[in-house]
Amino acid sequence: MKVQKKVLGQEHQDTLSSMAMNDAEKLEVQVIETCKKKLGADYLDTLTSIANLASTYRNQGRWDAAEELEVQNQGRWDAAEELEVQVMETCKKKLGADHPDTLASMNNLAHTQKSLGQVIDAIQLMRECVQLCQQRFRPNHPNLLSSLATLAQWEVIEP
Repeated sequence: MKVQKKVLGQEHQDTLSSMAMNDAEKLEVQVIETCKKKLGADYLDTLTSIANLASTYRNQGRWDAAEELEVQNQGRWDAAEELEVQVMETCKKKLGADHPDTLASMNNLAHTQKSLGQVIDAIQLMRECVQLCQQRFRPNHPNLLSSLATLAQWEVIEP
């Protein structure tokens, strides 16, 4: 980073991007530590925070660190997926398929499936979530827009 600042300058786009990644990494480590203390290592928010840190490591080109985190997290994601399936099914039965809580649980499960490498299942579930969001919400609703953006990203990777 020091060399980058010297060669490119403090305000160059690449320098700023590197600085942002370093800041993100520090914050994500803090979030993980706090989540583990307050919620536990197997809590969904903790697992998501670890996945976010792994993503930051990948963006920094730190492939070994990213892979190590993902391997450590793998068993916990399996447990998280089981719980999320139960939550989603319960929400569907009790609240209906297009209830905002049901849609949030579908979205969460799709993200977990993607983290587990179940990309096709994740895309299929996110498509269902988007369809239900389109029926439930106005066109500019944040949940709909977020789900649409996620689906578009995933379909580029695995059409």
